[in-house]
Amino acid sequence: MRETATSFTIEAVVRIGDEIDINTQPNMAYPWHWDGKEAVAPNNDEENGENDEVYIFRFTANDQQETLWEIVQPDGNTIRFSVGLRRQIGLVSLPSDDRNDKDLRLVYGSALDRHIGDPSLRSRIGKQVADINLQDELSDEAKEALAALDAKFGEKALPGGVSIGLTSSRGVSIGALVCLLAQKSEDTQLPLSSWGAGTRRLASLEIGAANTNAPSFITVDEIERGLEPYRLRQFLADLIGQDGQKFVTTHSPIAIAAAPEAHLWYMDSSGRLGSLPSELVGKQQKNDPETFLSRVAVIAEGVTEVGFLNHILELALGCAPLDHGIRVCNGQGNDHTGKLLKALDEAGLTFAGLADNEGVKVGNWAALKGKMGDLLLQWEEGCTEEAVISAIPDDQIPALIGLEGENMTGNRLQHLKVRAGAKERTLDSINAALVGSGKNLKRLVIEAASGSSDGAPEGEGKAWKSHSSSWFKSESGGAELAQKAISLGGWHDLSARLLPLIAAILASVGLTVAENFPDV
Repeated sequence: MRETATSFTIEAVVRIGDEIDINTQPNMAYPWHWDGKEAVAPNNDEENGENDEVYIFRFTANDQQETLWEIVQPDGNTIRFSVGLRRQIGLVSLPSDDRNDKDLRLVYGSALDRHIGDPSLRSRIGKQVADINLQDELSDEAKEALAALDAKFGEKALPGGVSIGLTSSRGVSIGALVCLLAQKSEDTQLPLSSWGAGTRRLASLEIGAANTNAPSFITVDEIERGLEPYRLRQFLADLIGQDGQKFVTTHSPIAIAAAPEAHLWYMDSSGRLGSLPSELVGKQQKNDPETFLSRVAVIAEGVTEVGFLNHILELALGCAPLDHGIRVCNGQGNDHTGKLLKALDEAGLTFAGLADNEGVKVGNWAALKGKMGDLLLQWEEGCTEEAVISAIPDDQIPALIGLEGENMTGNRLQHLKVRAGAKERTLDSINAALVGSGKNLKRLVIEAASGSSDGAPEGEGKAWKSHSSSWFKSESGGAELAQKAISLGGWHDLSARLLPLIAAILASVGLTVAENFPDV
């Protein structure tokens, strides 16, 4: 659940291990029962022995950057985590923002500093405590703990030679002046708070993990912040390797791809949050993780559709779709596109799709169309190449093939020559060979562009299928197909099907189709 106007709240149903004594709380924490699907209040009139005892934990953050951890009781009341319980469970929070209540602290430029008007106060306090050797004041157990932490830092390639010492602080508390130091060079030790954001976050995680042997709860906001890609992967690997539960937010495709076993939750352009089943989105998570970072994901069946839709959307917007958070994603085949669309639909999210009609799972596609409306276009003719080329007038097909000397024209004419059984690689020879075959030039181009192997001589089926790569079976090829569909007169027949899809995609992010589209 997310309250974007006032705060956000995350609730989790948790089973507590035997190593944690939850009743160290000042107030009694009562369990819920897990019925296999959700946490329910215990029923005194029924036997609950077969149900697991669970607890509901709630994490709340308000618009003042304050956070609160609570236990939700079955009667609806809440009690706060005690310090002892927090230590047992090992709650670790790594926020993305370092802001603090500056005006309530005696730091340069703060309201309190200006009000008191004594600029030498901090230096006088610091002078009195500067001579204290804190390292020597540690107990033997504390020195051993610090040495173990130093060794742990070394294993994770973090700064070494850690000790404790005094440094400047945002406040006047002597406790706040004590911090963890790390060795920058042979003669220099610096407080870890002065190191980079990524180093500070990794160090905080190690310190939090060192404080408990029980499984912990870790929240990390914008996990990629301050980390190079290799350190981000290392950070995620460390998190995955630890016991307990982790809640991570990210805007990084690297982070999404590096956590294949994670349970993904995706927020769309309207603020809806939905769960994405890994068995349906795992392939997309690995191959195109940026799908789940866009305002609106448009799932196009293959590379042809990606290039085709990107070109059409760019004309409709007057700029690249990505500039508005609209990402056209490769659905990697008809079957996987259907699974991905189903997952996004079940999550209740806003998305769109363009798919071929292969004549399979007709009921599933009809159900998706019923739910998505104009946000889903499935061609009636079959594939995109067939639908678009069919709309282009017959007398413009030579222009679709291309002019002699252009990049792909020679290959395309060769494919048509082979398929028609023509003597020469010319349009006149190809058209002559088609006489009496029941096919015209347009039908032959559709078959070559879609990689049809129907009618191929024995042993040539694979070669005929590969013909599509010289036509429109690429992102650049899809863009060429869209451009020629418009310039060669195919838009008149295509617009009735494509315009509702384009308008619906733009409307999902509060935009409208540009004037004079597609002649812009």
